[in-house]
Amino acid sequence: MVTCYAASRAGVLVVRDVADGEENDTPTPSAAYTFEREDVECLDAAAAAPERVFCGTFEAGLHRSRDGGETWDRVGAETLPDAVTSVTVSPHDPDVVYAGTEPSAVYRSTDGGTTWAELSALTDLPSAPEWSFPPRPDTHHVRWITVDPSDPDHLLVAVEAGALVRTRDGGETWDERAPSTRRDTHTIAIHPDAPDVVRAAAGDGYAESDDGGETWTFPQEGLRHRYCWSVAIDPGDPGRILLSAAAGARRAHTPEHAASYLYRKHDRVGSDTDGAGGGDAAERTASAAAEPTETTEWERLDTTAVPTGEGALRATLAAGVDDGELFALTDRGLYRTGDGGDTFARVDVEWPAAFDDRTTQGLAVVEDAA
Repeated sequence: MVTCYAASRAGVLVVRDVADGEENDTPTPSAAYTFEREDVECLDAAAAAPERVFCGTFEAGLHRSRDGGETWDRVGAETLPDAVTSVTVSPHDPDVVYAGTEPSAVYRSTDGGTTWAELSALTDLPSAPEWSFPPRPDTHHVRWITVDPSDPDHLLVAVEAGALVRTRDGGETWDERAPSTRRDTHTIAIHPDAPDVVRAAAGDGYAESDDGGETWTFPQEGLRHRYCWSVAIDPGDPGRILLSAAAGARRAHTPEHAASYLYRKHDRVGSDTDGAGGGDAAERTASAAAEPTETTEWERLDTTAVPTGEGALRATLAAGVDDGELFALTDRGLYRTGDGGDTFARVDVEWPAAFDDRTTQGLAVVEDAA
């Protein structure tokens, strides 16, 4: 069972005791609507510290809960700007936390969010004068920060809009954006079993890299909607990817014009076509037959429980804990799949009316604390 911290523009919903529905005598999921604000921008929590969760706002900085969302306190007010647009807890150490802001800057805490220091070299990059967020063209912000699961000093940072950049030394120095990167990256996902393979959902299309973000390719076949918002990878298979997308920003974010979709593809990331790893030929054949079909072309998932099509705001996606487990958060509910996206079911909890017609802003999934 897991806890899902679900962020909407209207606040945070903490959903506990989420199970697969197939176990006997499991608790009924419960939900608590906490941190009721109108300017929530981002959220994250870490498996190693499941009761500590961070939530960024546009007008009141970064807030932290140390009791699973029951109470919240602002942190870093003396250092962080009011507009905190991204937050990421390092998978290597839950006391190391990164916050991105508007105007674009990255800050790091090494004490679980109590004190912060700016990684100031980011805006010294030559491309920085070109960064601009179209609705507010005189500024820009850090939309996403990802820490490489194999290297705590390797970070990928998406500036909306204008750059996807990297640092190899924890932010002391930054590499300029590669010519092949997208310019409007929204989210990034990396599977710990394939740390060189980077998946990116961007407003100018989907992108992936097989060398840690040095170079990029753009497999779009089957992807009819190219304004991509959220990407997540199956915990049990680094090649199975879910993606939320729309025809454009208005279709993704505006209730009266909304029409968003869910896509999936399956690559053979790290597969061994020679059958190494033990077992005789019959065993290897049986294992291969049990593998899901490879679908390097995107397939649109129109018949699951997740709302898609006309009237549907874009989903925020997140990997779960078990193999095949992924979550999709929309303004109408939280949805879970245990089979890599073949089927979804809505998590049966009371849904806050305040979340209706409000875009979702973040989703963090952790195992329930003992």
